[in-house]
Amino acid sequence: MEKKYELTSQSKKVFAVTLYRIKATLDFGLIKKGDLGGWIESEKNLELSGDAWVSGDARVYGDARVYGDARVYGKIKITVGLFFGWASKEEKVEEIILEDGSRLFKK
Repeated sequence: MEKKYELTSQSKKVFAVTLYRIKATLDFGLIKKGDLGGWIESEKNLELSGDAWVSGDARVYGDARVYGDARVYGKIKITVGLFFGWASKEEKVEEIILEDGSRLFKK
């Protein structure tokens, strides 16, 4: 199966973590080949198949994983836990931190 995205050479540091912008390598869902996405630390953070996507200035790193039909966008940072699509029966998100440092919620 072909990977749906690749890590680009664009990178930025968040604390001591290097994040890489992603780029779609094929069409899927609403995403078109060549679309630039958000920022991830490594391929472990975003499923290589399926419709999950990180876009805009959203950042996913650490032990966080995005998969299923999940969409992460805006100025969201996911650093710990799992983020599932709506079809999932599971959800475990430790916290979501906004760009200004405020927390959306913490379980």
